[in-house]
Amino acid sequence: MVAALSWAARLKNGLARTREVLNTPVAELFTRRRVDESLFQDLETALLQADCGVSATDWLITSLREKARKQKIEEGEALKQALKDSLTELLSPLEKKLDVGRAKPYVLMIAGVNGSGKTTSIGKLAKWLQSQGKSVLLAAGDTFRAAAREQLVVWGERNNVPVIAQATGDPGAVVFDALASARARGVDVVIADTAGRLPTQLHLMEEIRKVKRVATKAQAGAPHEVLLVLDANTGQNAVAQVKAFDDALGLTGLVLTKLDGTAKGGVVCAIARERPIPLIFVGVGEGIDDLRPFAAREFAEALVG
Repeated sequence: MVAALSWAARLKNGLARTREVLNTPVAELFTRRRVDESLFQDLETALLQADCGVSATDWLITSLREKARKQKIEEGEALKQALKDSLTELLSPLEKKLDVGRAKPYVLMIAGVNGSGKTTSIGKLAKWLQSQGKSVLLAAGDTFRAAAREQLVVWGERNNVPVIAQATGDPGAVVFDALASARARGVDVVIADTAGRLPTQLHLMEEIRKVKRVATKAQAGAPHEVLLVLDANTGQNAVAQVKAFDDALGLTGLVLTKLDGTAKGGVVCAIARERPIPLIFVGVGEGIDDLRPFAAREFAEALVG
């Protein structure tokens, strides 16, 4: 029987494409005998190709130049370690522990475009919360898409988690009913799904804002978290999504999904520079346990290898 891979190994597998990009512009990117200007130029190109974005790439190259000067780094392998350190420094502000004990029920509102892995992430998040000893209730607030409700019900059954859903109706009403049900049952955490939409669909974004207002009326302080689910394969478009949803909803955190070995995870660096909203969870596959809290050092190690 093959032993299950550790989380660190799964994360490293999920970031395989990024490591390939960082190491193949020239095969000897980090194994050159000498650190010189051409190495920095090649590394700059590699970071841009890894979806790090211009701002983060400039910051990382400046940081590396400074480290190389101060530490008198002359070997490529030493520069590789310095890159891990700089990445950790860049990404550390994105670390945030999800503390669901501050209210009962603690309300998580989940947003994201269709296809981002939003509903699947909700199921995985429910499982993770259960592993932390918390009871969970799901609100099927995506009333525009029957498949989304059905998918959420399946995740609920799989996790033995109750799901509040309506075949038709207003998403705000579903969330309102879910909060009332959670209070009656003494549930710790409510996860509210919302209909997927593009940030350019302003009338639909207004409907999400309405759901948020309803949650606040149903319970003071709710929603306690507004999380955006991002598909790691969308590259720099993920940054545009973060900005649009944050402007509309006031995001408190992000969930990055589908780091499946083909995605380029450098977009996290771009987010850290351009809209540093905490990255609460990263997902590396389809398994129910493939969603874990984000840790900057762990991510940097997996990113560079």
